[in-house]
Amino acid sequence: MAKKDEILLTAKGYAELEEELNDLRVNKRAENVLAIKEARSHGDLSENSEYDAARDEQAKIEARIQELEYKLEHATIIDNKDKTHVNVGSEVTIEYVDDDEQEVYTIVGSLEADPFENKISNESPIGSAIIGKKVGDVIPVVGPNGSYDVKIIKIA
Repeated sequence: MAKKDEILLTAKGYAELEEELNDLRVNKRAENVLAIKEARSHGDLSENSEYDAARDEQAKIEARIQELEYKLEHATIIDNKDKTHVNVGSEVTIEYVDDDEQEVYTIVGSLEADPFENKISNESPIGSAIIGKKVGDVIPVVGPNGSYDVKIIKIA
């Protein structure tokens, strides 16, 4: 994982990562220890695919625990109380100027981005273009498929 000094998360995103970390430490590690113990009881470890699979799973669990610990340690929780300007944590209604279509997006840090839930990263073309803007602003967005304009309708 690339080292970054700051990871932006909403309070909900931070809580979800903490919950996953706790589950890995308490439940998944214990389940994995039992799986390794069971596989060892089957005899010769050099030809024991169950043992190899359990050890691989153990490595994945430990790597994910380290990744989550790093993210939580370097996280900055965004508490967006300013509703006058778009920031990480804002729910923004925008209008695509060319076709009068409106969309509602939540601006989140890159770790929480999920386009299927209309959560877009502050590093995405739209996210980075509208950060710091206010209701009524018309902003040009440069995307991979060309440029277009969006108007900020509402910030919540």
